[in-house]
Amino acid sequence: MAPTAWGVLFLSLALRCFVSASQHLRRQAVSFSSTGNPILADGSIYSADPAPIVVDETVYILAGRDEAGPAQNSFIMNEWQIFEARAPNPNGGSWTLNRNVARPGNVFSWAAPGTAYAGQIVRGSNGKFYLYAPVTQANGANSDPFAIGVAVSNSILGPYTDAHPSGPIVSQTVPSPGNNIQNIDPTVLVDSDGRVYMYWGTFGQLKACELASDMVTIKSSVTTVTSLTGFFEAPWLMKRGSTYYMLYAGNNAGQSSPCTPTSYHACIAYGTASSPLGPWTFRGIVLDIVSSTTSHPGVYQLGGEWFITYHTRDAVGGTHFRRSIAFDKLTWDDTTSPPLIKKVIPTRRQGPANTPTRNIGPRATPSSTNANPIQYWIKAINDGRVEQNPLPPDYWCSYAAERSPQTSTLTYQWNTTVQLNGATMAFFADQPAGSNIGVPPPTSWQLEYLTSAGSWAAVVLTSSGGFPTAATDSPREVSFQTISTSSLRAVLKASGSGGQYGGVAVKEWTALAPTAS
Repeated sequence: MAPTAWGVLFLSLALRCFVSASQHLRRQAVSFSSTGNPILADGSIYSADPAPIVVDETVYILAGRDEAGPAQNSFIMNEWQIFEARAPNPNGGSWTLNRNVARPGNVFSWAAPGTAYAGQIVRGSNGKFYLYAPVTQANGANSDPFAIGVAVSNSILGPYTDAHPSGPIVSQTVPSPGNNIQNIDPTVLVDSDGRVYMYWGTFGQLKACELASDMVTIKSSVTTVTSLTGFFEAPWLMKRGSTYYMLYAGNNAGQSSPCTPTSYHACIAYGTASSPLGPWTFRGIVLDIVSSTTSHPGVYQLGGEWFITYHTRDAVGGTHFRRSIAFDKLTWDDTTSPPLIKKVIPTRRQGPANTPTRNIGPRATPSSTNANPIQYWIKAINDGRVEQNPLPPDYWCSYAAERSPQTSTLTYQWNTTVQLNGATMAFFADQPAGSNIGVPPPTSWQLEYLTSAGSWAAVVLTSSGGFPTAATDSPREVSFQTISTSSLRAVLKASGSGGQYGGVAVKEWTALAPTAS
């Protein structure tokens, strides 16, 4: 993006461009004023996988740049960038965004372009800065091409050069005898005695080793960690006092899970150990699920206070693949041994004033009579979002393969009596109408309300065309005679034949009052 466009988008106070050692890479620094979480919220630049480091009382947060399109469900990440601030406050303040700090194919000759996934910068005992970066190998026979490279610089902002030009320090083939996991998400700790430790892994696989003082040579055997409940990915290794802490993205999903309601979400959980290589003891949840399906922790200390960084999709135009980094205070319970981390209460910038609306669906508690398959989310139906290309937790769905039910019922329950005279239903479908596989549009649906006598009665339509079943993000309103009720339910009939039915999926269900408020 041209510097002039940046000035408009960020309302920046300054624009400075620096040329790195590589003729192909031009670092840009843009100053902007944050209004609260996420740090950069206007949707001009997206960022993910934050990894903070404090240098000379200045906070630097390494992040990948999300570049996916609005309807693109893919991690398009071509560069690492660094957010920079002195004494930053989650409520807002002055920041500098340093773009184009490094790109995989420019730094590592053996790496392919793209996949600038979650990395971390640490300062070695020699004062230099080391970037541990998961990238894909350009040429290799491994079943999974991801590998971990290390780059080095005399400055936190680069330029970075390959510290191990012969290739990655971790892949499916190195160190011997190799592994069969996806080698991403490295986290590194330089301990108080100068020894260096690295963890990495994803999809439930967590590996660990000790590095030599040169920061690139693996000097110990590789161990596997299995005691951190629900570990999925995104480890973050840190130390406070004599206790080691491992924060990570957890994915032990289910209706009663303390972590995640669906298999697509992740919370931030943690464990402790008295040794940098464990054994680890699970301790609990640090941060509940955020608006993005993925979550990624990083922790730093500044001025006697601790902070956690993470990402969400709360910026303008954000999606699960257009994320933005945020940070909040992290506090401790020092009455326990070891000290435990208190659950973080995330903050968010003040948004624009609410526009008056007839839709009071978000005020209700949604429920389904049938059990929700673990990949879908009942709360999606009244969250105010209608995604163009949704992931499963962006909608509720009855799909259960050949066991998909013919009839499903969704219910809204208000804690007081409300008046309603309309509704809309935005359906999702990946199969044509009439299909008995996948998720076609429903064959029919109807609305019923709870009467003052405690019985259910059908609404009386005042609009023509009945209840529309087309899968569209802009459904037609169904109007009916005004009712007073504390509960509204939608009875949905699935498409199908021969005793087998497709699923029914709802992105958003609005319940409309006679007047906007």
